[in-house]
Amino acid sequence: MPKQVVAAVQEPPWPYRITDDEFALFQALVQQETGIQLPDAKRSLLVGRLARRIRELNLKNFGDYYKRVTAEGDQAERTRLFDRIATNETYFFREPKHFDFLERHVVPSWLNRADARGRRVRVWSAACSTGEEPYSVAMTLLARLPGWHIDILATDLSTYALQRAQSAMWPIEKASEIPEAHLKAFMLRGTGALVGFMKAGPELRGLLRFERVNLHEGLQRPEAPFDLIFCRNVLIYFSADGRATVVNKLIDRLAPDGHFFVGHAETLTNMTDRLRPLEPTIYAADASRRARSAVDRRSSLPLHANSGAPL
Repeated sequence: MPKQVVAAVQEPPWPYRITDDEFALFQALVQQETGIQLPDAKRSLLVGRLARRIRELNLKNFGDYYKRVTAEGDQAERTRLFDRIATNETYFFREPKHFDFLERHVVPSWLNRADARGRRVRVWSAACSTGEEPYSVAMTLLARLPGWHIDILATDLSTYALQRAQSAMWPIEKASEIPEAHLKAFMLRGTGALVGFMKAGPELRGLLRFERVNLHEGLQRPEAPFDLIFCRNVLIYFSADGRATVVNKLIDRLAPDGHFFVGHAETLTNMTDRLRPLEPTIYAADASRRARSAVDRRSSLPLHANSGAPL
């Protein structure tokens, strides 16, 4: 899911002002559908982001738009709503200590057990935004684990963000965020019509797969456990109960010896006993507690441009 930024947006003139009751309806809808809270401070943001769409649809006001997005069978417009209220803020190798931890602790432990692991690694970037996070993980692992099978699932709530992530293309200015060795090994400089852009090379792109996932609902299909789960800078947008719901759904997908990463402004303290802290924002699975917790939950259920030049 995308990292969101509160922006100061002035409400446009009538008829695109939103009433208290209309804003309350959108607050309830967004929280019910995604688990994300829309505080009063985001009222102007909501108005600024949706006013253009109301004009495009020739609707009179926010009440009419609410009826449109809640109409039966119009899931596409509801998805468009979530795209419009999300702002993507991310960059390559954000929170460098996480990648340092991978290099110093996690990868060496995998290498020591390479045969037992079958030289396989599975990663979930749960709120991948426009792709910088999962591609940063991919570069880190590909550089250290040549010949291994690396599978990275990159998911987000925003279809717009996922389209950008899947394109694997960014303005060339973002090259400064990537360590030089990785830049030269894995990125291509755009040529011709793509001058001013860079693109992940085919080896890197081949490690990733993309999917729209609502973390409030979790993955809706079977997946093998993940060795690493990154859920960074998104939990802060959920209520306390919503955070606990999301975290426990993610832990359900974590391998018994897996690692879990959250953002610098986030903590899992007093939220779960199924992980043990290693460093601030870095956690390891507690296999015994995870197994016990899973039994408890089950018992409570009811019975029923592809070319370029090297950078």
